[in-house]
Amino acid sequence: MGKEESDELKRKRHTPNQVIGALREAERMLGEGKSTADVAKALEISENTFHRWRNQYGGMKADDVKELKELRRENATLKRIVADKELEIAAHKEISRGNW
Repeated sequence: MGKEESDELKRKRHTPNQVIGALREAERMLGEGKSTADVAKALEISENTFHRWRNQYGGMKADDVKELKELRRENATLKRIVADKELEIAAHKEISRGNW
């Protein structure tokens, strides 16, 4: 593969705010009567990506996305805390049995 081909195949990472903006633009284009394929092509994404974005972010506003990201981050932290606590409890049980 040449450099030109690899540049074309590079994946773009879109921020949630960019996705929401693209979905707004897509809704406008769909309202004008364009097909889903035409909309996806105009946004430079695949139709599958368009449908995935629509399912995941459809109807959200930028504030909703920020809140969702914060809740996901907090949830990950809490899961880590619980996992660490479970390991600590298991270690205490082993020590109390004298099997160390």
